[in-house]
Amino acid sequence: MTTIRQQLEARERAMLVPQAMFSDATQGRARPEAEDPIRPAFQRDRDRVVHSKAFRRLKHKTQVFFSPAGDHYRTRLTHTLEVSQIARTLAKVLRLHEELTEAITLAHDLGHTPFGHAGERVLDKLVPGGFSHATQSLRIVEVLEQHGGEGLNLTFEVRQGISTHSKGKYGLPINVPASERAATLEAQIARVADIIAYVNHDIDDAVRAGVLDPRDLPRSAAEVLGETSSDRIGVMVTDVVEQSLACGLESLRMSEPVLQALLDLRAFMFAHVYENEVATAEFAKATGILGGLWEKVREQPATWLDVRTLEREGLDAAARDFLAGMTDRYAVRLFEELYIPRPWIEAPRA
Repeated sequence: MTTIRQQLEARERAMLVPQAMFSDATQGRARPEAEDPIRPAFQRDRDRVVHSKAFRRLKHKTQVFFSPAGDHYRTRLTHTLEVSQIARTLAKVLRLHEELTEAITLAHDLGHTPFGHAGERVLDKLVPGGFSHATQSLRIVEVLEQHGGEGLNLTFEVRQGISTHSKGKYGLPINVPASERAATLEAQIARVADIIAYVNHDIDDAVRAGVLDPRDLPRSAAEVLGETSSDRIGVMVTDVVEQSLACGLESLRMSEPVLQALLDLRAFMFAHVYENEVATAEFAKATGILGGLWEKVREQPATWLDVRTLEREGLDAAARDFLAGMTDRYAVRLFEELYIPRPWIEAPRA
């Protein structure tokens, strides 16, 4: 008698295109474990990410604007959810594996530092050998979650998708050479959905913050993609669907005009928002906070850092994990505790 999981796996085979990644074809987990009687492998991975501590911390990590007072600015968590929504739309329309796509996108930024990209730049300078949030995200799911150094034991396909999602300031999000593509189309979706999401919602947040006038956006990009966030996302998603189907899903594709418009918007955002002196003014303080914490926790590693990591990998790795895992508010609170003198309170008299 077949299990519910096996019935769901059979449904995948019947409904998805041959180019999709199927749950029963996974390359498996680093540590073998019994299959769930109900959930296929990628659904199980998605659930593990959602229930992880690192995922919950994303709600208090900066996306672009540090500790925004308004209720409608994005955090690292809402960014992740928007990426996941765009990615699942693409996967559904292309008849690829939605839950694999979702597992990758929900986990892709687990390793992001406090204070957004500024925090990542600080750690990149502090940590010997540099720092990458994609590498740290992979480390979280492979090692740091679950206290015992065992991680979440996710499938190979999810872990590979996490490791290939990051594009940096200049990397192509799509139309990459075959040698540089992710192993699955679902992971390729996660890579392009990330930039579609952040370019558009960061424009929205920058306008809300008064840092950007939407009329200043590149006209060439607006002529191709439209004037609003909804228009731009719709054009990009539709283009990816049409171009990918046109090439028989040999890879995920985007037309050159739409891709160039997207890259132009990214370059504009780096110049006018991500590296804008007004928008990033508070991050100069964040640099001092992380630098100060790096020094203090290394002076008293037994107090702050994970003993197992200290023993296995040394002081630098333990300090990196500790700082990268912090939320913005925890980093500020700990800095105040370690550096700001407390007022002396007179003892009550008898």
